[in-house]
Amino acid sequence: MVTPERKIIEAILLLADEPVAARLIGEVLERPKSEIEAILGGLAEEYRDEDRGFVLREVAGGWRLYTDPECAPWLENFVTRHTHSRLTGAALEVLAIVAYRGPISRVQIADIRGVDSDGVVKTLEQRSLIVDVGHDTGPGSPVLFRVSDEFLERMGLRSVDELPPLREFMPDAEAVEEMELKLSPNA
Repeated sequence: MVTPERKIIEAILLLADEPVAARLIGEVLERPKSEIEAILGGLAEEYRDEDRGFVLREVAGGWRLYTDPECAPWLENFVTRHTHSRLTGAALEVLAIVAYRGPISRVQIADIRGVDSDGVVKTLEQRSLIVDVGHDTGPGSPVLFRVSDEFLERMGLRSVDELPPLREFMPDAEAVEEMELKLSPNA
């Protein structure tokens, strides 16, 4: 049975353009946060059990509706029919570095990549995918960056702790040896 509270919560989640904290929903409905969290958890379970085209997730300090990952192939087809600016390979590389190594400075990013990354960092800041989190205490007090809550939200993560381990993406010793042979000047 759909209660008035559940109906209002669903409407708020559909209207919101960012994750909504249970505390805020509680304030709107004048209900305790614990009651709202229970309702949100129940909705998330219900949507999952009913195998809906959307899921409710707790991400970046709040709750948000997302499309079901099983629908990805059809959604990709739908989305590619429209033009969107995509991130370049360099931007994806810097974003991964910041996600896994942040907070990190521009100089540290450039050291890892082996190339100046100022332009890419500015682009990622403009797109609100990384944010300035203060200054390092080292020489020159460089600005430090981490991924933003918007990045976490888009990735469906609560925190960077949920990123998959890097070792899953690393080639095995045999593949590294093969690449070295192909790239060596004597090949």
